[in-house]
Amino acid sequence: MDVKRILNTLDEMFPEAHCELNHRNPYELCVAVVLSAQTTDVSVNKATPALFERYPTIDDLAAAEQSEVEKYIKKIGLYRSKAKNIIGLAQYAKEHYHSQIPSTMEELVQMPGVGRKSANVVLSVCLGVPAFAVDTHVERISKRLGFARKNDTVLEVEKKLMKKIPKNRWNDMHHKFIFFGRYFCTAKKPNCAECSMKDICKEKNKNL
Repeated sequence: MDVKRILNTLDEMFPEAHCELNHRNPYELCVAVVLSAQTTDVSVNKATPALFERYPTIDDLAAAEQSEVEKYIKKIGLYRSKAKNIIGLAQYAKEHYHSQIPSTMEELVQMPGVGRKSANVVLSVCLGVPAFAVDTHVERISKRLGFARKNDTVLEVEKKLMKKIPKNRWNDMHHKFIFFGRYFCTAKKPNCAECSMKDICKEKNKNL
């Protein structure tokens, strides 16, 4: 596969790709990423300003009542379990990390609601640690462009991306894969007619 061609194409298409979850610090991003599971970044961004105004610090959220937190995120899917998780992660951070968001994968995934993908986002976006978070967009694009096989697990996709893409490109390419999947090569209606990479796409026979 022509990795250089794919990276160059994504560079040209989305030079300004970035994390679309609004945040000002690792605490806010960690909470936002947990809230973003199975919902859109737009929905999360509508809810978090009032949430963080009410709970501006980890200690504030750690002391919150779940029923009150639920009111701020009620329009987000799975809001009850998410409210429980973000309070739990705040309490865990307060108890184990001096009210700070930890800086390693091993520590991050110990917190309620924080899986490997969420941890990779925090490491990459807030701390500049080379990481390749695999969400539904990244997984879909990776398989369509041949970085991974159709039946690969999320972890297998992550490992293959990190093996095939230079380490110094992991952080920015994570966002460009997302933008490509979110705004161009969508799940249901990929823009195959205008795609310059359709000749290498594993889905081309289905979509052309």
